[in-house]
Amino acid sequence: MAKKLMKGNEAIGEAAIKAGCKHFFGYPITPQNEIPEYMSRRMPQVDGGVFVQAESEVAAINMVYGAAGAGVRVMTSSSSPGISLKQEGISYIAGAELPCVIANIVRGGPGLGGIQPAQSDYFQATKGGGHGDFRLIVLAPATIQEMVDLVQDAFDLADIYRNPVMILGDGMLGQMMEPIEFKERPAVELPDKEWATTGMGQRQKPNVVNSLFLDPQKSEDHNLNLYNKYQKIEQQEVRFEEYNCEGAELILVAYGTTARIVKSVIEMGKKEGLKLGMIRPITLWPFPKAVFAKYVDSAKGFLSVEMSTGQMVEDVMLAVNGKKPVYFYGRTGGMIPTPEGILERVRQIIGGLK
Repeated sequence: MAKKLMKGNEAIGEAAIKAGCKHFFGYPITPQNEIPEYMSRRMPQVDGGVFVQAESEVAAINMVYGAAGAGVRVMTSSSSPGISLKQEGISYIAGAELPCVIANIVRGGPGLGGIQPAQSDYFQATKGGGHGDFRLIVLAPATIQEMVDLVQDAFDLADIYRNPVMILGDGMLGQMMEPIEFKERPAVELPDKEWATTGMGQRQKPNVVNSLFLDPQKSEDHNLNLYNKYQKIEQQEVRFEEYNCEGAELILVAYGTTARIVKSVIEMGKKEGLKLGMIRPITLWPFPKAVFAKYVDSAKGFLSVEMSTGQMVEDVMLAVNGKKPVYFYGRTGGMIPTPEGILERVRQIIGGLK
């Protein structure tokens, strides 16, 4: 199949359509605006397709809640403060065990921040963001091709686990263009949506979609069921990339756009005789803790490289479990780490380890 040059945001939209997305509800905010713009053109061309620019982010996520409850594949997208506004609805959707896909093309923050790329929504995405005990499956692509593939995976994962799935990108991935292909994908066996609110049919009782439990015991039972589901996801859905880790003296940990920069750093370091490797989490939740155990004895340390003030570094420290030092290098506010800046930090660390 011939490759096509596409902007990241538009590729997200087309990947969603090819995954069977029928409904999109959103609200404009940079740097993700091309997603709803693209969907506004394409959705009317899809059989049964619906596009609505809602009056607010709050309205958009609750429209997602309604469509997901009816069993259709549905998606929304936003950037940082827009995702903050959607948090109550996201918690409701997770509590009601409804499948949907949410794309967050991260901008700088906190507050209104700026439109430049950042990774400072890591905590929001992986630590709950909204209220209550709930989790999102969080996928972090590093290329536009991977973004396409993961969007299509996201809809399957959402249906399999009846859970919201977030695609966490950044302003650079959203705005850059790369050649991609929409690959033929093997059929995935998905559960029937017998829970969907599609009318009585042959059922004796109507389906009810709800996340409200006034009886404390029923509420706890529901939370424990969710907890067991999340444990299953942690066991079965961890994804990561290992790059040049065998024999590495220092292992860098990075995801998304930053991981691309780190690969350049590793190649630059080879010319100086530096033994560097990289672990790239693809699922930010569930975080790939187990892979760190493979290298914690051989590596002298780990360096978390982020476009934030060090949010992922906490998960790296938990994965390393105090066995080796964990360092941090980051840029924030829309500033992108340079290979030279990261390499200088690497030299400082390795100099101190010897």
